[in-house]
Order: sequence, then C-alpha cells, then structure tokens
Amino acid sequence: MAIEAQLAHASTDTDDRLPVVVIGAGPAGLTAAYELVRLGIAVIVLEAEHQVGGIARTEERDGYRFDLGGHRFFTKSHEVQQLWHELIGDEFLLRPRMSRIYWHGRFLHYPLRAADVIRKLGPVELVRSVSSYAWAALMPSRREESYEDWVCNRFGRRLFELFFQSYTEKVWGVPTTELRAQWAAQRIKGLSFLSAAKHALPGRRRGHVKSLITEFRYPRLGPGQMWEAMRDAIEAGGGEVRMRTPARGFEVRDDRVVSVEAGGERIACSALISSLPLRAVGAMADPPAPESVLQAAGGLRYRDFLTVALVLDGEDPFPDNWIYIHEPSVRVGRIQNFRAWSPAMVPDERKACVGLEYFCFQGDDLWDATDDELVELAITELVQLGLARRDALDRGYVTRVPLAYPMYDEHYEQRVGDIRAWLDGVANLQQVGRNGLHRYNNADHSMLTAIRAVDNHVTGAGHDVWAVNVESVYHEEDEQPYRRAPTTEAMHQPLAACADLAAARATL
Repeated sequence: MAIEAQLAHASTDTDDRLPVVVIGAGPAGLTAAYELVRLGIAVIVLEAEHQVGGIARTEERDGYRFDLGGHRFFTKSHEVQQLWHELIGDEFLLRPRMSRIYWHGRFLHYPLRAADVIRKLGPVELVRSVSSYAWAALMPSRREESYEDWVCNRFGRRLFELFFQSYTEKVWGVPTTELRAQWAAQRIKGLSFLSAAKHALPGRRRGHVKSLITEFRYPRLGPGQMWEAMRDAIEAGGGEVRMRTPARGFEVRDDRVVSVEAGGERIACSALISSLPLRAVGAMADPPAPESVLQAAGGLRYRDFLTVALVLDGEDPFPDNWIYIHEPSVRVGRIQNFRAWSPAMVPDERKACVGLEYFCFQGDDLWDATDDELVELAITELVQLGLARRDALDRGYVTRVPLAYPMYDEHYEQRVGDIRAWLDGVANLQQVGRNGLHRYNNADHSMLTAIRAVDNHVTGAGHDVWAVNVESVYHEEDEQPYRRAPTTEAMHQPLAACADLAAARATL
C-alpha cells in the first residue's frame, strides 16, 4: 500500500495492518514493544543510539561492564517481576545489599544499625537529633511544599542537616527549598525516623520499606543483559528495533498520530507510544503544540550525570555495592563497586572496577571537562577519601548521560499539567517512562507505564499511565493479580525464541 493511501486510511480509522511505532529503546519503550509482539501486533521501535537500555544500559569497555547509576531489580509489581524472569531466567541473580554513608570521615551502615549510629554519632549529637525529631513530631510544618519541609517533618531538622541536605544539593545542584515535596514522597515513601529506627534495632523485620531492602535481583551481566534479551525477543517475534534511527517528528490529523518521520521515511502507524523527553514532544508534532505548551515544555529542567569508571590494580577497595558520599569537600556523589553487583562485571580477578558518579548540568565545568581531566579528578578524590592508592590506577572510562534526572522544581507540576492537557487531545499518542512523563521513575515503574499503555491501546482500558508511582497509588505495593494481557499458545512463540536466545547468550 502506498504511503499516501496508508496515511489516508490511518486518519479515519485504526488499521491493525499498520504498526504501532514506539520511540525509544529504554526500559519503557522496549517493554511496550515486547507486550505488543506477545499479542501479535506489528511494532517498530525507533532508537537514536547504538545501544538499547537508555540510561539503564550497561556500558562495556575492554571487557569491563558498568552501570550508569546502579540499577537494583526490586519490585512489588507481580507483572514486572514475571516479565523479568521470562526474559533471563537463571541469569537473574539474587544479590545481597551492602551500602554505607561516608559522613564526616566515617562510614555509617545504610540501612542504619542502632549500635553503629550511636557509636559514630556520639551521645551529644544523638540527643540533639532525637530532640529535633521530637520537636518536629509535636510541631510539624503545616506547609509541606518543599523537599526540605517533607524531610524535616519526618526526621527533624538536625537529621535533615546531617544526612539529607548536603547530599541532595550535590545531586540536584539547587537548594533543597527549590525541590518539591512530591519528589521526596515518591522516592522515599514509607521512610521516616521511626521506620528507620525500628529497622535499625536487632531482630526487626527487614526490607519492608523499599529504601531499606537488604537484597535485590540483578542480571549476571548487568542491566543491559535484560534489555538485550528483550530486544532479541521483539525481533524474534517479528517486531523491528531500528538503532541509530532518531524520530524527527510525527504527523497529527484529526487528533490522531498518522505517521512518524525517521530514517528519511514516513512510517504510517496505528498508534504512537513515546518515551521522548516530555519537553521535546510538543515541538516534534506536525502541526506543533500550541505556544503555551511549547513554553511549558521549555521550562522543564533536568539534572545531567556522568560516571567515571576506574580500573584499579589489586583487590576491591571496599565490599559495598555502593557508598553515598556525604562529604562537601569532594564532588563525587556516589561510588559503586561493580564486582559487588555481579562478579561477571569485572573480567580480571587481579583488578577492581569502581564507578564514581558526578551530578552536573550540560555546559558546566564537570560536563565540559576532558575524559583525562575527569579520570584525574576521580582518582584524586578516591585517594582523598582513603579508598585507593594513586599508583593503583590502571585506566579509566567516562560516560556522560544527558537528561538523566527530571527535576521537581516549583513550576514543574503546572508545566507538566499544561503539556498533558494537550497530549490528552491526541487519541492514539501515549507517553511512557521516566523522561516521557517527567517523573523520577525506576525501571520497574517505567516498564509498568508501558504495560498500562499497551493495555489502553489494545483493550481501551483507560489506565492513567501518569498515576504509576504516584504516592497515593504506589504500584510497588500492588498486590492485585497480574493484569498483563493473556497469552495464547501462538503468542508464546516469541517468548520461546527469547528463551533460546537468552540461553545461547549465556553460554558466550
């Protein structure tokens, strides 16, 4: 069928013969495509980069594998957990969590341990912290608008100043008064002074609060193994995943997307599921979104990020999965030990590989520094923290990640609302994922948004994709039965092919 005829048909009715186009091959985009393939629906995935996984991918340099930010696979969503196990099975490891906070030249276990906290805070600071919490419990702030308000109400101002303020401002690059309370409610829901204190006591139940879990699942070869298996399953099931093919725009007729422009062609489609950054989607439409929507999109802010992976001679410098650096004298925010995530991440037993994470804005001095300058900064700070010797450095690798963290500033909610109001008027366009919704979602939440979007497309279910990982409907606590679409015998074929591919990959 000629493209003009396809577009004419698509503008008046949905045609099952036309593919669903998915923009982005991160966790959300790949999950949407995987679910569509399971249902026998044609799908084309468009990915601008050479590698699947988005910011959840696994980088590989000279055989060394490392994450961009660290990705624990922990969820209370049965649907997502089922999907993970479908994809990589026995390659999905159960890993112990060990993490600490570097604070005032000392290491504090996190999750907290009562004896450790009492010994390292000291009696004076402990009394000040408990008194501050008691005051907050008796006289909480009535206006809980900022991140600072939210944390002070639950922990007291002293603990906020000791353990939250400097680290959070290092991560986001703005005062904590500029971050909205919604971000705290979303990221550390269920965590308070009392829950942390109870968890710190010997013999208490562990892992009930997400921030305090003591073990998690992890792919043997890093998160990228999950997304590569998903890509293989999509292609085995007849779907297309086009790499290095950025979407340039999409055409809207009669309040429906009828085609997407990418790779020098127009692709007629029955629907568009997009993980494009929310601030970009309005300008890519033809005709574009109204000026008020474009202005709202232009005001959305992001925090960027880079990882410096250092290969060191000798043993691992610390046993933790990662260490939070609450130390203003260094710029690093968190340090990962990649062997602690999976031994297969580090190919040489005689060497260690650690990742120093730096939070920045595109165009600042960190982002614009050369790779050699960043490797020098990383080893200097690692030595300053007492975690390595300078002469242990073998080599280093740098990866920059733009638009890594959607920012929750004082205007974001209104701006997102303005963009969403316009999107709601385009019947067959759904945004999914972290950047697609401008929500600081984990991979499991991003995947769940895609599952809901596919259900909306196939059954007209009417799920509110934007409600996934909102505090009032926190989907990690979803104990309902699976709501993924049923799979017929024919639909199992791509999954069987995926299992064969995953098995073959595991033997490489």
